[in-house]
Amino acid sequence: QAQLVESGGGLVQAGGSLRLSCAASGRTLSAYDVAWFRQAPGKDRDFVAAIRRSGGTTRYAGSVKGRFTLSRDDAKNTANLQMNSLKPEDTAVYYCAAGYNYLSNARYSWNYWGQGTQVTVSS
Repeated sequence: QAQLVESGGGLVQAGGSLRLSCAASGRTLSAYDVAWFRQAPGKDRDFVAAIRRSGGTTRYAGSVKGRFTLSRDDAKNTANLQMNSLKPEDTAVYYCAAGYNYLSNARYSWNYWGQGTQVTVSS
């Protein structure tokens, strides 16, 4: 069983960048597909990006494609979400998830979750 911890959130102005990190303990992150979701106040938890456990293939939600880049460093047991050209609508709590359903956008498909990290983008 994996324990996930997110870091790197904060307050940034529109157009700025942040890098979120998801660190795993308990089991190596390389055994899992990894995804990021986000949840704004009063809204559902939405899929942001995923990376496959072998080969590193990635996919993104349309709203972040071209601005966000998800990568993994299996040697460090981390997965990192580089977020550029941030917009106020990117403001949310960002969650890291791990599992075996790379192609699924549904939160129930992902087995393990971190506690989340707040990202706030000011206009």
